[in-house]
Amino acid sequence: MPVDDDLWSAIGDPTRRRMLDLLLTEGGGTATSLSDHLPVTRQAVAKHLTVLDRVGLVRAETAGRERRFSVDEPQLARAAAQLAAVGSAWDARLRRIKRIAETIERGRTPTPDSGTNPAGPGTSG
Repeated sequence: MPVDDDLWSAIGDPTRRRMLDLLLTEGGGTATSLSDHLPVTRQAVAKHLTVLDRVGLVRAETAGRERRFSVDEPQLARAAAQLAAVGSAWDARLRRIKRIAETIERGRTPTPDSGTNPAGPGTSG
């Protein structure tokens, strides 16, 4: 699964992650209602919501003069699936690195009856 860099750039900001949490908890909200729970201005919240909207993590509905935002749950599930895939790929890489390191370590550490030089090959000790 390819990683959507724009999506992860949007999620990478702690304020936007907190906004997503609030929108999920509250079932939606406006820039004004979100700013009541965040240490940023309503204008800053509106800018963050624009970023989240652009990557599809939130949807906006206009009600009178206000825009009410809610989380686009399928897009959030897509982001979670991407994160799981990236995590799985890194787990596999780290397992491979561990195996390589263990193989190298075993090659340098003599077994009790191997008779090899503990300083390693090509050295005198």
